[in-house]
Amino acid sequence: MKLLALDTSTEACSVALSVSADGADTIIVREVEAPRGHAELLLPMVDEVLAEAGVALTDLDAIAFARGPGSFTGVRLTASVVQGLAFGAGLLVVPVSTLAAVALRAVDTARAEGVEPTVILVCNDARMGEVYHAVMDAASGELTGESVSSPDVVTERWAANIVSRSSACLAIGAGHGFRAYPELAALPGLAKVYPELLPRAREVLALAKPLAEAGQGVDPTQALPIYVRDEVAKIPECHRPATRVV
Repeated sequence: MKLLALDTSTEACSVALSVSADGADTIIVREVEAPRGHAELLLPMVDEVLAEAGVALTDLDAIAFARGPGSFTGVRLTASVVQGLAFGAGLLVVPVSTLAAVALRAVDTARAEGVEPTVILVCNDARMGEVYHAVMDAASGELTGESVSSPDVVTERWAANIVSRSSACLAIGAGHGFRAYPELAALPGLAKVYPELLPRAREVLALAKPLAEAGQGVDPTQALPIYVRDEVAKIPECHRPATRVV
């Protein structure tokens, strides 16, 4: 299996390539955090990982990408680049949730510290007084409740969610939403919070691989960004943004 993954859904721009041979996976990554310029960075990074592995685009089995939610410009960029690459090479595409990528990174980070989480609350900064958020079950990898709302709504939903779980539940939080709205870090039941974690192509790769191996990719024309939020031109008059830490 040869799988390429791309992500520009946040300020992080990254590419990861996995090449399987003799039962082992070689993973090559390129990652950089930049406030802008992802359009100029992305394709050269793709060329670099392919060249390092000695793999042509047409040798790939599929291409994965972080389909959002995230920066509107960022998710559109990745989707359009992936569509072009996959269409030209005749490849299937595997879309992966940006929030799921953050959750997986949080699980790996926690385990490296000796913590075994069962639930991950992901909150990514969505600007306009809101956060993109979802909950992942660490055992199944199932992501639920992917949406955008104010921190107050997140607090209400989390309270209902955590009450329904057993006392053995060990929950952690992850994502830049916790940095933008520090009050979220005080949510009940969170054993630890990782506010600096951004999605990366290497987690997109890990989430996409079993799907690609099962042939569950989509046609390049269906490699579409998921925005979650439709209203971007203005803030509704009835909406009062939460205080965001910058």
